[in-house]
Amino acid sequence: MSTSLSTSGSLSGRPPIADAGPQALCAREPRVPAERLVAEMVPPPRFDSVRFDTYNPDPAQPSQAEAVTVLSGFAAGLGGAHASGAGKRRWFSKKPAAPAAPRGVYLDGGYGVGKTHLLASLWHATPAEPALKAFGTFVELTNLVGALGFQQTVQTLGGHRLLCIDEFELDDPGDTVLVSSLLSRLVEQGVALAATSNTLPGKLGEGRFAAADFLREIQGLSAHFRPLRIDGQDYRHRGLPEAPAPFSDEQVAKAAYATEGASLDDFPGLLEHLARVHPSRYGALTDGITAVCLTDVGPVPDQSTALRLVVLADRLYDREVPVLASGVPFDKLFSEEMLNGGYRKKYFRAISRLTALARDAKPLVSQ
Repeated sequence: MSTSLSTSGSLSGRPPIADAGPQALCAREPRVPAERLVAEMVPPPRFDSVRFDTYNPDPAQPSQAEAVTVLSGFAAGLGGAHASGAGKRRWFSKKPAAPAAPRGVYLDGGYGVGKTHLLASLWHATPAEPALKAFGTFVELTNLVGALGFQQTVQTLGGHRLLCIDEFELDDPGDTVLVSSLLSRLVEQGVALAATSNTLPGKLGEGRFAAADFLREIQGLSAHFRPLRIDGQDYRHRGLPEAPAPFSDEQVAKAAYATEGASLDDFPGLLEHLARVHPSRYGALTDGITAVCLTDVGPVPDQSTALRLVVLADRLYDREVPVLASGVPFDKLFSEEMLNGGYRKKYFRAISRLTALARDAKPLVSQ
């Protein structure tokens, strides 16, 4: 699917030629067709090659090996006819009854135990063509509803074999009700579900989201999910990752000009630009970018800005785009109040991912 991308100094959305120097994310105003949102509901590039046999269970945590066994069987069970009608057009069929047995799994575990790896492996292992499987984060799913409308989203996903939702967010009661209603309709159509979730704002300091809380929040859907516990080391015991020392403005700019396909932006300006671009377009914002170079990185001023930055960090991490920066280290982006607040898990994730991308960017700087 094509994306219209308006940029300063470029024509018809085409990136400027290499001699023109680095691009600026702040100059990009992507327009994403709704059909692209659907087509891109696949595991992100970082998880293209993951499979159940590439997941290495911790021998000290038997639940990890058990999860692989259970999910492998779940995937195999989805290889037959679509539960609502063998995958054929149901021109004269009545509305199918919801399956009696659970057709959903909820992966219950802390940060870093491989839930996304297992969720993506389930998507890959399900014997159906990609067009009949969907994989996305909770935010991407709500964005899809916003782009297509509720009924069209039900129609679009209703013929799918499987819908995987990573990081099911329960921070916003309105979005929770919206997605729960959507999933109820999809279950009626025979779509199998799989999900992971984050921590509720009231569960401060918890590294894992309790299955009982998840099932209570989605209310009527609880009967359709089998909780699958995945034990492992809790992220709290690991602490914040140590971020690499930032480079100078001059080093960042020099690397941006020397790296084909790199972008170069002033961090405060980028934060302002993110407020003008819908988060559903942050992926398209980085189309064709090989490295993101940022100068004058500093603490994020408020929570709304911080949450937008979290989404951008997720999209960059999914696409494995290195991030080179000057200013403060990435572990200083969020205030202590933010890190102790209801969205702390998102901020921890953003720090971890930006830190990993900063390490990836080190070779861009000439030694």
